Amino acid sequence: MTVAVAHRSEHDLLGDRDVPAEAYWGIHSLRATENFPITGTSISAYPHLIEALAAVKEAAARANEELGLLEPEKAMAIVAACREIRAGKLHDQFVVDVIQGGAGTSTNMNANEVVANRALELLGRAKGDYQYLHPNEDVNLGQSTNDVYPTAVKVATVFAVRELLKAMAVLQDAFAAKAFEFRDVLKMGRTQLQDAVPMTLGQEFSAYAVMLDEDRSRLAEAVELIHEINLGATAIGTGLNAPAGYAESARRHLAAITGLPLVTAANLVEATQDCGAFVQMSGVLKRIAVKLSKSCNDLRLLSSGPRAGLNEINLPPVQAGSSIMPGKVNPVIPEVVNQVAFEVIGNDVTITMAAEAGQLQLNAFEPIILHSLSESITHLRTACLTLAERCVTGITANTEVLRAAVENSIGLVTALNPHIGYTAATDIAKEALATGRGVAELVLEKGLLPAERLAALLRPEVIAGSGTPQAV
Repeated sequence: MTVAVAHRSEHDLLGDRDVPAEAYWGIHSLRATENFPITGTSISAYPHLIEALAAVKEAAARANEELGLLEPEKAMAIVAACREIRAGKLHDQFVVDVIQGGAGTSTNMNANEVVANRALELLGRAKGDYQYLHPNEDVNLGQSTNDVYPTAVKVATVFAVRELLKAMAVLQDAFAAKAFEFRDVLKMGRTQLQDAVPMTLGQEFSAYAVMLDEDRSRLAEAVELIHEINLGATAIGTGLNAPAGYAESARRHLAAITGLPLVTAANLVEATQDCGAFVQMSGVLKRIAVKLSKSCNDLRLLSSGPRAGLNEINLPPVQAGSSIMPGKVNPVIPEVVNQVAFEVIGNDVTITMAAEAGQLQLNAFEPIILHSLSESITHLRTACLTLAERCVTGITANTEVLRAAVENSIGLVTALNPHIGYTAATDIAKEALATGRGVAELVLEKGLLPAERLAALLRPEVIAGSGTPQAV
């Protein structure tokens, strides 16, 4: 038996449509869901964005009331509805697809309708009774999608980046802890995949920690640019339909609501069309991805084997590696982080093209910028936490394998060169290479150094320069 669903009728410039009576979204959101069945992912999947949209609408309502443009009763209802949304309610009512035409208009309309209908309920009215409180005339008063949407995207990005920075710190600490643990573990360094000179495993892991520390600094710098907003610009930056004082009042309220040191752009016409801050942010995310992927490549190489590879470290086994090869365990955690990095690099290309494709006074492609930027930030965050918790913290060293590689490596000659002379070192290198015997063994056999002296020179803190990993 089919159960009839109650509807309400709503009107827009194209005509009338029935909307489910219980829905907080309205006719504009309905048309958007029909027009943009692109990803199957609605904006409700981006809680930071929903909360940012509610914060912008709350700030606008406060500013409009302050300037005498919005009745106190309406303003109070709008503010209350926005606070509920910021607290996590009604997120499922944000139904439009994240990728959409219209420069984000559908997202803004969706927000206007949800806020308006919840505010109507708080006023004791029915959803859709827009004569008492209207999505466009009241909730969107003094605003345009073209200043609301980019402002909300920036606020959402700041909060998402804060979470990424914390996750990167967790991974950095995990690498730093291993650097300290492995500070006395001697191994061979490699350049171009060939034996180079000795180092400690601690120094190797310290480098990964330092790379993350550097990237955290660059990310913190990039997010500062995201604090500049164009709220009050309305359609193209001229502030049409926004009264004098509105931009500053809305900015002040939004800063108070979010706790962010937001600033209004000096030139709102420029700010409304320019996506440069998003391009720079994406570039830093790409930098993080590239370096993180390089570190994961190293972990896979160092753990290769266990018998036919380098076998210098052991990654913690987290799952069976093969449906056909019993006992096989694969480096699946570094592999998944590699794939996240590939995605971030691709997203950077998308953001670059979308920013470049803006024309005249507006960039119509900020929805794909939001989608790509959000995916990069969110996936890098989870990748960092996964790599730290499921891999790095459980890494162990195969110290005997590492030590044997040093003792048998021709590269050891370079470290002994100042003590036995270049000519003798060259002869030792040639003989070791020809016979397969160890450098240390040949040095002792030929009496070039006493055993005690050789042992002292082969101590990690001597042969590797320093047994103490660089502080991070």
